[in-house]
Amino acid sequence: MALPSYEEPEEAPIPTKRLRWATQRVKGKSGSKKRGSIINRLHHRGSQNEKKRDSGGGESLGTDLGTVTEEPEETKIEEEEDNDRDNQGPRTVLFNIPLPPEAVDEQGLPLKHYRRNKIRTAKYTPISFVPKNLWYQFHNIANVYFLFLIILAFFSIFGASNPGLNAVPLIVIVFITAVKDAIEDYRRTVLDNELNNSPVHRLVDWNNVNVSADDISLWRRFKKACSRGIISTWKKFGKNKEVAGKESAERGMDEPRESFETRATRRASAFSAHSQGASFEVGDEIQMTPVPSPLPRPDGLEVPEHDRPKTAFSYEGESAPANKNFGSLINPDLPVTGKPRFHQDYWKNVQVGDFVRLYNDDQIPADVVILSTSDPDGACYVETKNLDGETNLKVRHALRSGRKIKHAKDCERTEFAIESEPPQANLYQYSAVARWKQHPTGEDMAEPISINNLLLRGCNLRNTDWVLGVVVFTGFDTKIMMNAGITPSKRSRISRELNWNVIYNFIILLVMCFVSGLIQGVTWAQGNNSLDLFEFGSIGGSPALDGFITFWAAVILFQNLVPISLYISLEIIKTCQAFFIYSDVDMYYDKLDYPCTPKSWNISDDLGQIEYIFSDKTGTLTQNVMEFKKATVNGVPYGEAYTEAQAGMQKRLGIDVEKEGVRVREEIAQARVKMLLDLRKIHDNPYLHDEDLTFIAPDFVSDLAGESGLEQQQANDQFMLALALCHTVISETIPGDPPKIEFKAQSPDEAALVATARDVGYTVLGNSEEGIHLNIQGQDRSYKVLNTLEFNSTRKRMSAIIRMPDNKIILFCKGADSMIYSRLKPGEQPELRKVTAEHLEMFAREGLRTLCIAQKELGEEEYQRWNRDHELASAAITDREEKLEAVSDIIERDLTLLGGTAIEDRLQEGVPDTIALLAEAGIKLWVLTGDKVETAINIGFSCNLLNNDMELIVFKIDDEQVATAEAELEQHLKTFGITGSDEELKAARKSHHAPAPTHAIVIDGDSLKLVLDPQLRQRFLLLCKQCKSVLCCRVSPAQKAAVVQMVKNGLDVMTLSIGDGANDVAMIQEADIGVGIAGEEGRQAVMSSDYAIGQFRYLQRLVLVHGRWSYRRLAETIANFFFKNIVWTFTIFWYQIFCDFDMTYLYDYTYILLFNLAFTSLPIIFMGVLDQDVSDKVSLAVPQLYRRGIERKEWTQPKFWLYMLDGLYQSVVCFFVAWLLFRVAGFITDNGLGLDDRERLGVYVGPAAVVVINLYILLNTYRWDWLIVLLVAISILLVWFWTGVYSAFKSSEYFYKAAAEVFSQPSFWAVTSLSIILSLLPRFAIKFVQKVYFPYDIDIIREQVRQGKFDYLNKVDEADDMVSKESSTTSSDVPKPSKHTYYPSIDEDQRPIYPPSVAATATTHNARSQTGSDGTDFTRHRQSLDQAPLDVPAVRPSFDRARPSFDRMRMSMDRIRPSFEASNDFTSAALLTRLESTQSFGPVKSRRTDVSSDLR
Repeated sequence: MALPSYEEPEEAPIPTKRLRWATQRVKGKSGSKKRGSIINRLHHRGSQNEKKRDSGGGESLGTDLGTVTEEPEETKIEEEEDNDRDNQGPRTVLFNIPLPPEAVDEQGLPLKHYRRNKIRTAKYTPISFVPKNLWYQFHNIANVYFLFLIILAFFSIFGASNPGLNAVPLIVIVFITAVKDAIEDYRRTVLDNELNNSPVHRLVDWNNVNVSADDISLWRRFKKACSRGIISTWKKFGKNKEVAGKESAERGMDEPRESFETRATRRASAFSAHSQGASFEVGDEIQMTPVPSPLPRPDGLEVPEHDRPKTAFSYEGESAPANKNFGSLINPDLPVTGKPRFHQDYWKNVQVGDFVRLYNDDQIPADVVILSTSDPDGACYVETKNLDGETNLKVRHALRSGRKIKHAKDCERTEFAIESEPPQANLYQYSAVARWKQHPTGEDMAEPISINNLLLRGCNLRNTDWVLGVVVFTGFDTKIMMNAGITPSKRSRISRELNWNVIYNFIILLVMCFVSGLIQGVTWAQGNNSLDLFEFGSIGGSPALDGFITFWAAVILFQNLVPISLYISLEIIKTCQAFFIYSDVDMYYDKLDYPCTPKSWNISDDLGQIEYIFSDKTGTLTQNVMEFKKATVNGVPYGEAYTEAQAGMQKRLGIDVEKEGVRVREEIAQARVKMLLDLRKIHDNPYLHDEDLTFIAPDFVSDLAGESGLEQQQANDQFMLALALCHTVISETIPGDPPKIEFKAQSPDEAALVATARDVGYTVLGNSEEGIHLNIQGQDRSYKVLNTLEFNSTRKRMSAIIRMPDNKIILFCKGADSMIYSRLKPGEQPELRKVTAEHLEMFAREGLRTLCIAQKELGEEEYQRWNRDHELASAAITDREEKLEAVSDIIERDLTLLGGTAIEDRLQEGVPDTIALLAEAGIKLWVLTGDKVETAINIGFSCNLLNNDMELIVFKIDDEQVATAEAELEQHLKTFGITGSDEELKAARKSHHAPAPTHAIVIDGDSLKLVLDPQLRQRFLLLCKQCKSVLCCRVSPAQKAAVVQMVKNGLDVMTLSIGDGANDVAMIQEADIGVGIAGEEGRQAVMSSDYAIGQFRYLQRLVLVHGRWSYRRLAETIANFFFKNIVWTFTIFWYQIFCDFDMTYLYDYTYILLFNLAFTSLPIIFMGVLDQDVSDKVSLAVPQLYRRGIERKEWTQPKFWLYMLDGLYQSVVCFFVAWLLFRVAGFITDNGLGLDDRERLGVYVGPAAVVVINLYILLNTYRWDWLIVLLVAISILLVWFWTGVYSAFKSSEYFYKAAAEVFSQPSFWAVTSLSIILSLLPRFAIKFVQKVYFPYDIDIIREQVRQGKFDYLNKVDEADDMVSKESSTTSSDVPKPSKHTYYPSIDEDQRPIYPPSVAATATTHNARSQTGSDGTDFTRHRQSLDQAPLDVPAVRPSFDRARPSFDRMRMSMDRIRPSFEASNDFTSAALLTRLESTQSFGPVKSRRTDVSSDLR
């Protein structure tokens, strides 16, 4: 290595060696346990209960990454996370090595079959749709019953007049349901096909020994033949329709992808060489690869010799710095045929053992082990939003032994095997080993493979030109698919309960039929009665057989008691409800042009009974816009911010936050202008874009210019230099005038810090072999990065060791305040520590995320000695992470405090409002997130889930023992005076009241696995039931689903899950209702959801308005449906008493056909579609109305039986009032014909029953508008109209002239009127008494609406419209969030935060935030020097300045309850003041000696 201008020691380290802890899960107290041999682990079959294995990747000799270190686990966890759920066993994947004899069959084909990479999330295929859909539909007991009736009707002996007509209703409902299911599933199929046919570059024309192309099952051949037949048929119909661009698209699938050598490439990086334009013809044989092709070119052109473009994180040199020889997977002795090439193929054709080449921004098609990348260091960056919802970049590394594999010819010469663990769902762990013989020595070599060498399906490659890897898992064996689960078939709760009501009615029907058959049989057996005079023998020939036949005839006659029309009507109603939800403009998200989209049409009523909502945090509750707001440097606070938490505090103090927000915005605008002017005076920074500035602090710029003296100027300079040097971001230059630099980081917080350094003149231009390049106030400088010790959740800090231009070595460290304070140099900076701690507490109380910045100057000898230990730890085979952490811990001591920073992570618009509204409705919200505990607490305060008055129960079981968890559970249960018994669980299932807001639970994933143990699950559930809020952190997708299942089944409640990423799919599918948020980055959650919305805030309208309406409408509709069929059926039954139950029809047959079809269908359907008790605005203004749904009081079994009894009573009235008329004597008409025949009696009874039923439905309808009244009137008039028209024709036979004869009789109108009054009077009286003397909440609210007490809601809407118009015209005046801080999701391991002590409760209607501000608050510039200075020693001239806004903030907080942190032992100023530098005591030298000896 060439030495720089200064003298460098002989053992200078390799430049920029990084400890990559990007996705590590670090061990707890049990981390010191030694790992077992990876070989033993590979050959040991996993148990049925997953144990978190120690990943063999941790010892990855050739890996620059620390592995995902899994904690040893001895307890059982949920079956969803079984290591080997399909019992596939470990797999060995061979490359250019023949399969051993025991692995092949007689024909030489592989015995082991791997799953295809083609996936299907749809439930049906064209072949399986009809049988499978019918199978699902006939799980419905009612459909089975109706099918039985249809079969019965085909036997004429049972008296059915038209069996074909009887089959029509069932055919209609089955067909409508099938069409609906087909439409829903077709959408999934389209997405599946789109994914399966995505392009990927796969190595072809070589022998993959692990699979056989000819080994295709008979079933697959049949399906392929069917698919080809369908496609060819489709093409014949559409052969004349040419698709534009089809030819070029097909050609594109065969042509090679352009490489970097075949086209001019320009990559915008501040220090990367740009390739010059080189244009030449390319043959088909040329590899599609951005590296020089090894294959001969037909045109004889040479490979261009221009430099390959470098990314911002690449070295400038031709190759990476020299490393130790870790061997190579290439066998140079193997012959090269030149046939293999990378060909563009479909995802579905990728197989285990394939070589694939991936390009920048490509999605990963399968789980792929990385062999080499375009980066000389073997690094690549992936975005895992589809897996964990996070879009910040994660770093992955190629195997050391595979980095020379760059071309197709290299793949052909590889010779190695990968011994892999079985497929398992843990996203954070993978264990395998690569084995090969090193040539020419013949030495057996091995390299462990960890999760950090694996690209998971569904991730996206970012900031990396290309990656070459081999496939180890495909299709449903990949981790993302194992976490996704199958698409469930959901049925609403009412539909499930409806089955029981159908069974009850069926039992009633059987009793009626049994009575009919029994009496009919007995009557035949008696003889010598009137029956013998009219019947010429019986059909059965014997009384017993006659009774049997009558039984089945009665089943057909009384079949309406179990109404198939109910199911048809419910399908129509639910479809209309889904359409109205889709059409609701108040749930339309114009930014994405996305309405609320129902994907499951049949569960809208479940939305009205939700008691528990399970929400993801990242991308669901938060915007993930990280903005640097405040800083404290050398004891001086800078920056102004008006956060939601601060507004909440002011609101509790009685301050008008809306007026305050307006005032603040004006001051912000002034401060921004002043700061930008001052910055440009110091240096006209071309990389400063006004709209990106988030750190509003004119006084910081003044101090940076030296107005407060040299000390503060140097402190500010060193502070910003630390931010610009201590990070792992990638800079990208966007060309333009002026140019723009954006940052890609593993943590969005880190990007915000570096971006703020850029804005004040400390711009990171890029990395190179020389180190990191900065532009500081117009001057370019280079700093050599010697080591980077990255952040993880245990360390809670990161450090960068930098060689400065003056040859000094400085360690910059940033991290959680508790971590930094414990590592400060003992006895120094006491005053600065105290003041900084106070500032950090103030920042945190405003809801900001804080961290500390410190530094340490290292001597040359000290650093070299430490670096030797560090290199030994990096190369360790066993306990690599523990050794690295021990070495890092030694150097990060005796630090000097520089200051602290505060960053705001903004919530989505309307989140606090929505959560508060849902809580008022009685809905409990749990947050299930993959983020860390501190962040969850922070967000909990910001969105009103947590507040100062709550006691936090933090579950952290360090020893991971079930016994410890049990003891802690018992301790907390005693607080509430419960034990977790079965009796308490039964009581909890019946209680739907919200718990008191006194306690909240915070639990991490490792502890959650313990409490989900069957022994503890019930007690944990009951403990959670007592707590207002529950936050589960660091949980896997399967754990999220397990929590939802625990609550749903344990408490027998309705649950809703909402999320935006693929990591939320499992819980979305497990919940009764799954809601996906259509984020800007991914739609995986939407694909699996029942409802898709654009923003979290729309959930309140979906649940509290549409959900409540749908539930109430459906409950009332079903009850009225049973009622009307009871009335109709029992009038026929009562008639049977007078004809010896011989199943004679009371009505004309057309009455029976049209009763459900025309006479009573429209009012009840429109009741289910359009009825409203109160408007949507009132529903949101009084969310407590929703509680009836939670308590399930709209549809209950008592209600069902009351309606049934009411129907029974009204059937008695309708029949017997008419019967009493004819009982004494018959009537005759003017022409002498009698009216006492069966058909005429039916006209007396039937229309009266229809009128009663329709008026009863109207009586139970809340909203009487012109439409419902018109429909009821039409339905009533229709029965009379039909009677008149149909009876006018002689074809009506016995019914001929019935209308003219009956309607002309005053007795008919008297009977009808009397029947209506007597039938409805009890119902009317009961309703009157109930609403006047025992009103429900809804009755009181409806009365208040009539009194005009909610008229203000309409005025508010008008005012909001005016405000929105004004805000739209002035939005440009409000500073916009900078682009560099937008991260749709977050890797929380990278974000040390300071928990806030005050919950945000401010809620207004500003279009940009809940507080009416843009997130900043410049309250007053410190322009007056005559104000009282802070009480600090005179030796600190930088303190002698008034900070009125800071002081006012502190005073206002002192009036609130003492800080949450102080009372709960969190990191408050009081705690930091007490905190000694515990990590800096003790004989450091001897400790270092011990570690060094351990390493050696």
